[in-house]
Amino acid sequence: MMWVTFILVTLVWLFQTQAADLCENVIHKCTQGGGVPWTKCFKNRTETCVPSKIRSAQNFIHRKVDPSQEVEVRPTFNHRVHIPSSALQRSRGSVSEEEVLLVATVIKSTFFKLSPSLGRGKGRGFLPTQPPHRQGTVLGGLVLAVRAGNSRVENLSEHIILTFQHNKQGEDGTCVFWQESELEDGTGRWSTNGCDTNDTGAEFVCSCDHLSFFAVLVNPVLSMDKSNAVNLSYITYIGSALSVFFTVISLIIYICLLRQRPEKAIGVHMHLTVALLCLHLSFLLCNLWVWLFSEGGGWVCQVLGLFLHWSLLATFSWVALEGFHLYLLLVRVFNVYVRRYLLKLSLVGWGLPTLTVVICGISGVYGKYSLELRDENNHNSAVEICWMSSQFPHRLLVSYITIVAFLSLVIMYNSCMLGLVVFKLWGLGRGGGGTESTGGWKKVNREKRSKLWKDCATVLGLSCVLGLPWGLASTTYVSLSGIYVFTILNSLQGVFMFLWTVALTCKSRSDYNSSVKDQSSSQKIMTTSFNN
Repeated sequence: MMWVTFILVTLVWLFQTQAADLCENVIHKCTQGGGVPWTKCFKNRTETCVPSKIRSAQNFIHRKVDPSQEVEVRPTFNHRVHIPSSALQRSRGSVSEEEVLLVATVIKSTFFKLSPSLGRGKGRGFLPTQPPHRQGTVLGGLVLAVRAGNSRVENLSEHIILTFQHNKQGEDGTCVFWQESELEDGTGRWSTNGCDTNDTGAEFVCSCDHLSFFAVLVNPVLSMDKSNAVNLSYITYIGSALSVFFTVISLIIYICLLRQRPEKAIGVHMHLTVALLCLHLSFLLCNLWVWLFSEGGGWVCQVLGLFLHWSLLATFSWVALEGFHLYLLLVRVFNVYVRRYLLKLSLVGWGLPTLTVVICGISGVYGKYSLELRDENNHNSAVEICWMSSQFPHRLLVSYITIVAFLSLVIMYNSCMLGLVVFKLWGLGRGGGGTESTGGWKKVNREKRSKLWKDCATVLGLSCVLGLPWGLASTTYVSLSGIYVFTILNSLQGVFMFLWTVALTCKSRSDYNSSVKDQSSSQKIMTTSFNN
């Protein structure tokens, strides 16, 4: 009789569980369609679903909690959620309940589809503006879903702490949440609004001011829509064309200046100008060739890629030599004599890039480079240029050694040189003071302001000459505005070099007209050079 009772109870329980939704089956049922976004279906079904009692469901937490106390749950070994009591109390809304329902589980990231049209999401209507769409690989392929009560929980003063453990050292991660699309089709986007990221080395700790679907994007990148890509292309082409035009004018001016006063500083500037002319001209030619002959690269594309790489390395080399020349001017001022100074600098400035590209050319590095892009609408496109061939197996290694590492050393060295210039200008400015009569204080202040403007102009001009705008390359991984700033400043390098040339020309005429007067500190730095 006891066995019969047990069988009847089991059959009744099985019938009830078949009639009710098991929490472990909610995702499967919600993703089968039905005209309702699966995220909305998930929120509705988890309110009435029944946790499974036959098999352990540790990865699906579904229980009532006391809102007056903070709660910490662990859906999996690698995921942990800490919810403050203020968040649980807000989840009750206007309904006074002794307990609120807490749901925490992990969902496969494949269920989260990017929206083809990313607008303001329904899930977070308080967001003011949309940042660039975040893309990347979801850590572990799992998304942590957390919800509580019946009311929306957002703008919390006490943040919810979510912990994602990982065992991959050196990975960059960003905490994101799933923001639903206006299309109400179950698609959406990853956003960082309201979430902060802290990487302790063994785990990512996310601090968020709301409840939602959370994940960590590993090595996230900023996507770019088509309009921004087109704008940046126009800026690059127009800026490079202007740089080619103004570097030619700068070369003519330098030749005239060398006839008036053959100084080594002008010779170094002229070599740097030639390198910039080759760089921007080769860049335009590489893009033009791929645009005209998009089907194949051929040996012409390989030669153009070599020319572009050589021009870039020559620019970096002469930028470094500008810093070396400045070091000799400011530090080794006395008893400096270098025989055939410009010739030795030329062997380094032109010889080192030539040797590098010859080795790379023999190794078959150059060809057509294709960069695959994916915009915020999840559309793929490709950008091609004659550069290092995408088919070359060690392209990244070559680019890191010859470009990234070399440029980093140059930027660090020239930054120290610029700091030395600022220190010298500051010291000369302090040493130039003296006692003045009361009647002449206005004239003294006016002269000091004029000298300050000249010193600032000198520092800004030297920043461009020393190639410090190249250091802004790191900002291109941070924000879209960083990409714009980097593109504008570096595509207009030839224009900035022309402005520096004009400043030297004006200084030359000023020295000729008033050769007896003492020079200011900034003028001395601009024009001091070595004799043979």
